[in-house]
Amino acid sequence: MHIDPDLFRVKQGDAVKLRKWPTSIDPVFSSKKEYKRLLEDHVARLSALQQLLYAANRHAVLLIFQAMDAAGKDGAIKHVMSGVNPQGCQVFSFKHPSAMELQHDFLWRTTRDLPERGRIGIFNRSYYEEVLIARVHPDILASEGLPKAPHRSASIWQDRYRSITDLERHLTANGTRIIKFFLHLSEDEQRQRFIERIDDPQKNWKFSAADIAERKFWDQYMLAYEACLAATSTSDAPWYVVPADGKHNARLIVSQIILDTLEGLDMAYPKTTAERRTELQEIRKQLTG
Repeated sequence: MHIDPDLFRVKQGDAVKLRKWPTSIDPVFSSKKEYKRLLEDHVARLSALQQLLYAANRHAVLLIFQAMDAAGKDGAIKHVMSGVNPQGCQVFSFKHPSAMELQHDFLWRTTRDLPERGRIGIFNRSYYEEVLIARVHPDILASEGLPKAPHRSASIWQDRYRSITDLERHLTANGTRIIKFFLHLSEDEQRQRFIERIDDPQKNWKFSAADIAERKFWDQYMLAYEACLAATSTSDAPWYVVPADGKHNARLIVSQIILDTLEGLDMAYPKTTAERRTELQEIRKQLTG
């Protein structure tokens, strides 16, 4: 069974109304057994493609995950990338910027961690926080030491969208393939997951009072996401709105999109030259002589 990524892709230039995008869809698998089989197949294929990506050394892949709290970003990363060689994949989580990071432009702290060719980089939250949480809480901009009180300027968000798309265009032109996932969770499902975290002692550590405080800004976050997705989903660096109320569905959709992207890259194992084959045969004789 093949999941069609285009069903979840935000097309460049389209307006986005998240209420029209489902947070839940029918299962893309017939049973839990089939889910495990499909995920294992995806993981095995991703592992093989990651090895090819590393050997070819022509491209890098950047996966960006954004979502409301409890949408399943950590679980998706853990399960989907479970078979990838840790030497070829790195995960970075971006929370509140440090004092040093605030002394630089808003893209600086994330560009330091971009993947090199041959590797997969994963951003669990990213520079997009600067047009999401900073838009919902514009007082954050005041702490960034920017000139001319940008938090009072209506153009600040368009300026930042342009900075982001310019960066992503530059990265794409230089061999980095960018895939962006918004895990689309319903407000009710988030409430249920918060209750589970409270009721399960082993999940208590995942919950904080700040999570509840942010729920009060749900509508503002949805507006910020809509504006962001519409302004920054491009043909080269698309956003995918993944229904996240069902964790198993979300993981299969995410893994299928990554697979299709990797398979679409122009990759091949380096060819061995005649001189190199001769050299290897001489070495083999020494080993077997």
